[in-house]
Amino acid sequence: MVHPTAIVSPEAQIGSDVFIGPYCRIGDRVTIGNGCRLDSHVIIEGPTTIGNDNRFFPFATIGLPPQDLKFAGEETFLTIGSHNVFREYANVHRGTKGGGGHTRIGDHNFFMVSAHVAHDCILGSHIIMANAATLAGHVTIEDYASIGAYSGVHQFCRVGAHGYVGGYSVITKDVLPYSKTVSERMTQAFGVNSIGLERKGFTENQLKNIKAAFRLLLQSKLNTTQAVEAIRANLEGPEIRVLLDFIETSSRGVIK
Repeated sequence: MVHPTAIVSPEAQIGSDVFIGPYCRIGDRVTIGNGCRLDSHVIIEGPTTIGNDNRFFPFATIGLPPQDLKFAGEETFLTIGSHNVFREYANVHRGTKGGGGHTRIGDHNFFMVSAHVAHDCILGSHIIMANAATLAGHVTIEDYASIGAYSGVHQFCRVGAHGYVGGYSVITKDVLPYSKTVSERMTQAFGVNSIGLERKGFTENQLKNIKAAFRLLLQSKLNTTQAVEAIRANLEGPEIRVLLDFIETSSRGVIK
């Protein structure tokens, strides 16, 4: 169903069972999958590809040009998976030539009011971005992470899988997987996000392993390199490999 006040480019490809509400605007080179719903006043520009069963609330803006002074109108892309929710005023920008040219979002993510995903960000699946949470360009958010309200993540930073960033935080280094991290004047990790991990099905043994690793990382007198070696020598399991791989591939350092 397309409302009479909506403007849909003849170049757009619209799937089956799609609802496009009043005053929406769909631009050239936009592909919208089956079962999507655009409530009203939603703007989508291309090149943008959107999967199935996504929901866009009023005034969401998707696929607009990046906020980058170097951007000169070159062809860049946005790809969004399926089963995502974009609440009012949420916005996602296409990539930039210098950043790889492609912003990507996975499946089953929830973007609350005024959440912002900038150019060249890579987001996994099952992520929650609360009200006005903001990602600068080139940010990577791994699966099941949560970004609290009014928090900002600096360019090129990563938030690890199942990581939780508390509200009003300013993230300038990588956030460890499984951690709960909050910044005020000083950004620091406050230990394992135990409740969140339990809710997501982590076993008692997995939680024990993760907590032991965090004790070595955060509470011992070891530096990060020494703590990584101690974790490798004393602990094992897929959750430990995720943590070690994340630390060892960090280019900006991790929050401790």
